[in-house]
Amino acid sequence: MNIFIESTGSLVSSYLVKAIQSAGYRCIGSDVHDDVAGKYLADDFVVVPGKDDPNLWDFLYEMVVVKKIDVVIPSFDETLLEWAKRKNEFKNLGVHVILSDEKVIEVFQDKYASYHFFDQANVSTPKTSLTYDYALVKPRFGRGGKGVLINPPADINMQGMISQELLEGVEYTIDVFCDLDSKPVYVVPRTRLAVTEGKSTGGQVVNHELIAEEVKKICHATKFIGPINLQCIESINGDVSFIEVNPRIAGGMALGFAATENWINLIVNHMVHGNKISEIAPVSYGMKMFRYYSELFVK
Repeated sequence: MNIFIESTGSLVSSYLVKAIQSAGYRCIGSDVHDDVAGKYLADDFVVVPGKDDPNLWDFLYEMVVVKKIDVVIPSFDETLLEWAKRKNEFKNLGVHVILSDEKVIEVFQDKYASYHFFDQANVSTPKTSLTYDYALVKPRFGRGGKGVLINPPADINMQGMISQELLEGVEYTIDVFCDLDSKPVYVVPRTRLAVTEGKSTGGQVVNHELIAEEVKKICHATKFIGPINLQCIESINGDVSFIEVNPRIAGGMALGFAATENWINLIVNHMVHGNKISEIAPVSYGMKMFRYYSELFVK
């Protein structure tokens, strides 16, 4: 079986390559650049056009046929919605795109729509506005901490921005695997021990019952498919407020995999072959992850 992944040039992509290979499948990596480490770690590699290239999707349709791709696990935010829109077309080619549906992706790639979702689902979330009403200002669309401002000048241009209530407390990232009915199979909260360029380079799995219950409520209110990633903040008095959902596999999920099982097997057995998930592994609470740079020499 051939499994295709994006952005294999990322510094945190190697865990996913290894997870696919250790599950016994071939990893077909890709990037917009030709000379990246992931090219040599994956079993095969494709240089893809950039996200704004008008030929991108024609290229990908042809690529999945030529490379005999069975499964796609999207991870690049900028192409996520387009993968979701084309899930059925790829399914007709025999390709399983492991991703939630288009409407779900649209909500959680829009931070203002996400705010309304949390509010309607009765999930605590920071107050959010399209005007400069709160101390924290950030892009309405986009990922990570890029463009985030605290107490910006009063004359800031709010075009494409939101303002949000600034919360203080402990930040948690939660790795979740949802089955085809949006039921969480695994809920793995973790604290970040270190962050480099917005990527988790260290973390620890924690047992947090309130977070787990709130995650189940969130999953019940929509329809997630496969791996997703959530972020929340726990205040000093123990209240938990959710900030955002990344409806895709994430770089820090290496720890979620290690603390449970290889989620690639879940994807293939349940989402491709349609087998029921009958047994799950106990979560290894307390497990820590540390990342480090490693060299790859190629002649």
